[in-house]
Amino acid sequence: MNAQVETPDQQLRARARRVIPGGMFGHMRSEGLPAGYPQFFARGEGCHLWDVDGRRYVDFMCSWGPIVVGHQHPVVTEAVQRQMAAGDCLNGPSERMVELAERLVGLIPHADWALFAKNGTDATTTCVTLARAATGRRKILVAKGAYHGAVPWCSPYPLGVTAEDRAHLITFTYNDAASLEAAVEATGQDLAGIVVSAFRHDYGFDQELPDPVFARRARELCDAAGAALILDDVRAGFRLTLRGSWDLVGVQPDLSAWSKAIANGYALAAVTGNDRFRDAASRIFVTGSFWCGAVSMAAALATIDVLEAVDGPAHMRAMGQRLRDGIAAQAVAAGIGVRQSGPPQMPTLLFDDDPEGAKGDRFTVEALRRGVYLHPRHNMFLSAAHTEADIDFALDATREALAALAAA
Repeated sequence: MNAQVETPDQQLRARARRVIPGGMFGHMRSEGLPAGYPQFFARGEGCHLWDVDGRRYVDFMCSWGPIVVGHQHPVVTEAVQRQMAAGDCLNGPSERMVELAERLVGLIPHADWALFAKNGTDATTTCVTLARAATGRRKILVAKGAYHGAVPWCSPYPLGVTAEDRAHLITFTYNDAASLEAAVEATGQDLAGIVVSAFRHDYGFDQELPDPVFARRARELCDAAGAALILDDVRAGFRLTLRGSWDLVGVQPDLSAWSKAIANGYALAAVTGNDRFRDAASRIFVTGSFWCGAVSMAAALATIDVLEAVDGPAHMRAMGQRLRDGIAAQAVAAGIGVRQSGPPQMPTLLFDDDPEGAKGDRFTVEALRRGVYLHPRHNMFLSAAHTEADIDFALDATREALAALAAA
């Protein structure tokens, strides 16, 4: 009998294990997903993705958030190629940096200035550093279970993290104003800032949109203490609105952290802030060799152009609602309890009576076999490239996946 021939994905995994610890790292490690998910990909176009084995998917993870107008969008690609021909990493920034800062200040109500970096952890860490520099205080409040980056001050994973790294963090419960008040009280006179996510998007749990009462109380507590209200908009920014996600509940932060979708897949992060924090922002030392790269800034400017032209947040909301309504009707017909939460642009889908996640795993694997890439536990992402036809294709797959789950 002939030995089974390894697929390109399997071959790459074997090669990676020899030269990369664990074969992969971080949140993109496919071993954390059910068997059958690919690890390596060949290309993307619009809202479609091809793995190295040649299988095509309608993509509902959008590279875990960065792809907001579609893979290889021609307007973004043209801007990138034009800037690349002129230069990217130079001895200082290009004109694109000033243009992008001007654009963000013009778009975002709370923003009087902008700084740039490369990923979301850079942005959230800079916000915390700014809050401490401006206030001269140490304590930072974060919601229990919230994810704000992959460095010791905020990492939810204990390996390699010391108690001292998190000595000045105090937690509260998202959307619980009394819990937040108690956390503020526990800081004494040492509160530098409160960090809040755009909405509660903890891994593996039902999502929660921000309660306007909670949001207003967070603003009031920061004002009373002279502390910074910091909005972590890394995950949701430019998907829910172009104005900053808490604009939807009528509350403006002092500082916001941005990344993921602002440059449609090109490495970029931003911090925006109001004038109260301008002086501190001009004095703190935060930098990186690639933070002034012109190509990603050109991509961001083009991405904003596209999102404004097509009203990207409204389109993503409509397509996400079409998907949500379709799955809800299918689940009722199949007699399966499904919970869908979060904004339609960033949906989470979990199953009733599924403490170990077996139903979610089976459902997403069945959808994957039919050409639809979903996630069993993490919130997903819509893009401006998803069309009604793409959603309907996905709904054909989810109908069959639910039927297979019901039969099992």
